[in-house]
Amino acid sequence: MNTLAYAGPGPWIVFVPFVWAAVIIAVITVLRRFGGRRPHGVRGWGGPGATSSAADRSPIALLGRRFAAGEIDEDEYWRRLTVLEEQFGRLATGDKGRRA
Repeated sequence: MNTLAYAGPGPWIVFVPFVWAAVIIAVITVLRRFGGRRPHGVRGWGGPGATSSAADRSPIALLGRRFAAGEIDEDEYWRRLTVLEEQFGRLATGDKGRRA
């Protein structure tokens, strides 16, 4: 006859949730690093595949994109462009498109 009383699962049971948390964190990290789905054309946060340059992120280029998208009208575009030209200068576009 077995006279030993059952003492429970033991102290190792405390570490099981930590092991599962480590597995879940590892899976999430691997998926975000290699298998994360991104919208078409988005390549991450400026990593090796990113194609934007400093000229694409310039305030003048941003102003041009806002004007093209219709967020601002022509008068506001030219007013802001003159202020930005004084501060940043024209970036590789010369005076193309300038009205007299």
